Formats: sequence, C-alpha cells, structure tokens
Amino acid sequence: MAEVVGGLGTSHVPAIGGAIAKGLQQDPYWKPFFDGLPPIRSWLAENRPDAVIIFYNDHGLNFFLDKLPTFAVGAAPFYHNADEGWGLPVQAPFRGVPDLSWHVIEHLVEREFDITTCQEMLVDHAFALPLQLFWPDGDAPPAVPIAINTVQHPLPSISRCLKLGRAVGEALASWRGCKRVAVIASGGLSHQLDGERAGFINKAFDQQFLDELEANPDALSRYSIHDVVELAGTQGVELLTWVAMRGAVSASSKRRHVNYHVPISNTAACQLLLAP
Repeated sequence: MAEVVGGLGTSHVPAIGGAIAKGLQQDPYWKPFFDGLPPIRSWLAENRPDAVIIFYNDHGLNFFLDKLPTFAVGAAPFYHNADEGWGLPVQAPFRGVPDLSWHVIEHLVEREFDITTCQEMLVDHAFALPLQLFWPDGDAPPAVPIAINTVQHPLPSISRCLKLGRAVGEALASWRGCKRVAVIASGGLSHQLDGERAGFINKAFDQQFLDELEANPDALSRYSIHDVVELAGTQGVELLTWVAMRGAVSASSKRRHVNYHVPISNTAACQLLLAP
C-alpha cells in the first residue's frame, strides 16, 4: 500500500509564475508569499514523496465550455504544458505515474464516480505552479493530475469533492505500488477577477475555511456552491480542490504550516501543509 505522507495546498495565480521567471521572489510585493515556502520545501526534503496527486482546475487549455467534465483523471506517462502568456515559460513535459493513475481510476469508478479518463492531457499553470513552487530545482516527483470543474456551472458540491478525495485516499491505501505519496491542492482561496466584485477577498471566511478544513471538513458541506461564490468570490470556488485534498489525507492530519497573504494579484494567496 502507498503511504500518504501529507497534503499541501497553494494558490496558483499565473503572475506567481511570472515572478519566478523574472527572479522577483525577494521583491517587497512578492516576498511575503515566497517566504511561506521554505518550511514546506524542508518538509518535502525530509519526507521525500515518490509521487504526488494534484487536485487542480483547468483554465481552458485541455477542456473548454463545450466539453468540461466534472472530474477528470490523467493516465498518461507525460503531461505537456502551455503558458497563458504572462506566467511560467513552457517547460519540459511533466512525468506521470500511469499504473497509479489506472488504479485510482478503477477505484473511483467502483465507488460510482463518473469520471473522464485522459490518456493524453494538457496541463496549465494550476498544475505546473505547485511543482515549481515546492520543487524549485526541477526535481518534482511524477504526478497524477485530477481536474475538478470550477468553471462551468453546475459545479460539484463540497460534499462530493470531499468524498472524491476520500475515495482517492482509499485507492492509495490499496495500491500495491508501495510508494510515498503527497497530495496537492492547487487553487483559491477567496478571489474574484470579474464583474462588479472584481478584487473581492474575504479574509475572515478564508481563515474560517482553513480552520474547519483541518478540524472538521465535513462541516464545510453546509455551504452550497452559491454560498461559496458569495463568500469567496467567483473564482474562490477553487477551494473545492483543497476540500478534495483534505479528504485524501489522514483524518488525523494537523496543520503543520500555513502562510496566508493578501493580496497577490487580487487573490488571497496561501500555502498550507497538513500532515499526521
């Protein structure tokens, strides 16, 4: 069986990639965000995961509004990426873990999740940035991408995403690969990039969300998707990836590190480490 060593969360604003590419990590605007990364990198160096699961949302690179699955799992040996024009430069393909992907896919179908299986899958900044942030030397382990629809309504509920994460955790527990796996959430927290509330950030809700995510994630199910949009903003629904990550790690996991900073490109930016 695989050992889930912990869960990580990070915001994935494209401009963060631009800051990396331009070497702006110590710039006064960016420094409070990048200062939150060394404890996570140290933890990763100590725990050395062999593979990662990444819950993220696609921004129109691999899926668009005409065909947008609720949940999609990559099952490719490599994942090619592209740049939106102002983030990270295009990188070499990311390595996949096909045998683990297929095990997760089969288990999710057994648990009655109607997923889309992708034997070819393009990945954007939501996938690439966490790997760059957590492994800046380019030595990130191979990954299984799991995309959650946060764009086209109707969106999956918080409860459904928590169940998805728990089913992925079950799959890891039954996998014979015997590897150490970290689970990553990419997205959020509160932000809205369009409309009359453009620039909206709700620090109080973000902090409450982080507290309950750690201590009682089931309680978050009281929020409907419309509640989340109201409380966290149109793009704040990306917190669904954090809920899925929480479901996949041990229920006894505790907050080992958190760095919350606003604003980063009109977004509440956060890094989180949960581990037993």
